[in-house]
Amino acid sequence: MEKQFTEKSVREKNGWLMLAVVFFLMLAAIALVIAGIALADKFSQDSYVGITFAGVALLIVSIVMSAGFKLLQPNEAYVFTLFGKYYGALKREGFFWVNPFCSSVNPARGMAGITKKLSLKAMTLNNDKQKVNDEEGNPIEISVVVIWRIANTACAVFNVDNYMAYLSTQCDAAIRQVARQYPYDVSSNGDEKSLRGSAQEVANILKEELQTRVDMAGLEVLEARISHLAYAPEIAAAMLQRQQASAIIAARQKIVEGAVSMVQMALNRLSEEQIVELDDERKAQMVSNLLVVLCGNRDAQPVVNSGSIY
Repeated sequence: MEKQFTEKSVREKNGWLMLAVVFFLMLAAIALVIAGIALADKFSQDSYVGITFAGVALLIVSIVMSAGFKLLQPNEAYVFTLFGKYYGALKREGFFWVNPFCSSVNPARGMAGITKKLSLKAMTLNNDKQKVNDEEGNPIEISVVVIWRIANTACAVFNVDNYMAYLSTQCDAAIRQVARQYPYDVSSNGDEKSLRGSAQEVANILKEELQTRVDMAGLEVLEARISHLAYAPEIAAAMLQRQQASAIIAARQKIVEGAVSMVQMALNRLSEEQIVELDDERKAQMVSNLLVVLCGNRDAQPVVNSGSIY
């Protein structure tokens, strides 16, 4: 079980106050060195060396203390270690002074211009497209956009080698885990969830899955959404034909339903208003003609019948 670090605040001091102290120490050190040189002829050699040494030592102390100044912008943080042990985090914006022997740690330093400071702002991870299999085994291409931020600076620095690379790897794993639970598109049963038709539900499940994976790294997933979803190139053409066939069948069913209702309405109106009396054979002929006109793909070509149909 990975150790969960408890985030604690570093013991910092006001930077402006310590700047005045360091400036005063530097002036005092310079004054002692000058005084030691000026009084070298009036006092013994030991006194000259002692005053000069004190001035040099005080100058070294002031230079070492000047290494402890830290400047932070809003939503930035430092994580410090002291001789290999976790010392604390500095998360308040402003000008501060900390123990100059502390070392700031950021394992993601050097990636995309990241410095020793940790950014606490909401950041975006846009992973590359990857090929996975959906619930039905169809190969698909999918990628997600993740909005995240650092919630625990200590865990982000000490629990994983590189929290940004760790998030990217876990994001790929979460995509594969979620994608294999749903089909790409809905089947004939419209109540079934799918990657394409249930975007919000899938996004919520993906967020929860990813959050459980990155808790150890002290990261918080604010949002995770699918940014690209498509069939793999090798089956895209076949799936497009299937979608087109399904659309044509659905359209034909709608047309037939409308045509039948229109034919029924026409027969009822003719019968109610007694415009013409039709026997069963003539009704069948009329129904056939109307269905051909209403359900055909092309405009009907009328044929004028000047005689009897018998």
